Amino acid sequence: MTDSRGAVCGDGAFPSGTLAFAGLSDVSISEDIPVEGDISVPVGSQNVDDVFSTLDEPVKDTILRDLRAVGKKFIHVMYPKQSSALLRDWDLWGPLLLCVTLALMLQGGSADSKEDGGPQFAEVFVIIWFGSVIITLNSKLLGGTISFFQSLCVLGYCILPLTVAMVVCRLVLLGFTGTISFIIRLIVVTASFSWSVFASTAFLADSQPANRKALVVYPIFLFYFVIGWMVLTFSPSQ
Repeated sequence: MTDSRGAVCGDGAFPSGTLAFAGLSDVSISEDIPVEGDISVPVGSQNVDDVFSTLDEPVKDTILRDLRAVGKKFIHVMYPKQSSALLRDWDLWGPLLLCVTLALMLQGGSADSKEDGGPQFAEVFVIIWFGSVIITLNSKLLGGTISFFQSLCVLGYCILPLTVAMVVCRLVLLGFTGTISFIIRLIVVTASFSWSVFASTAFLADSQPANRKALVVYPIFLFYFVIGWMVLTFSPSQ
């Protein structure tokens, strides 16, 4: 047995009506320590990660969202002043699509003949990607502030005008050949080449030191010039 202050009884149980921890009644919380907060959990609250999670998203929705993003970047290339999204939300789907399309269209020309050593599909593919990597490395070594993949994204998307020029040139060649055809193709390719250089430098020039911009623009000029020359000199196989 225990006394009335809450000691354990002989059978190991506390007597009813007594306090097991009577000493805690003298403990008080200082008024200098604020006690506040809210431990309630609102019903239906969502985590930010859950909102942007695409693990449970249908494949169709994912593909459509990516296609819309690629289409918006195409618009940014045609209107370079609207350029923030191209650098912020970079991707390589658009450059890959343009590279494959251009290489396939060049594949159907006289390059397939045994007498002509024109560019094959793999050669066009390597020229575009290898050239983009070289320009990107040159930009980084000169003190560029954008990332490696951002530069690849810009250079790849800016092939769009030359890809459009390739489509126009093939349509012109289907209609007629000769001097008039060459003049039309020369005008189209020159305009597309100029727009590709203008768009790419609009995105990349501001990320370079002021005294080194010419060293960055010159390789870009050569890169699109080579692609434009392949487009201009394309002729359908006989």
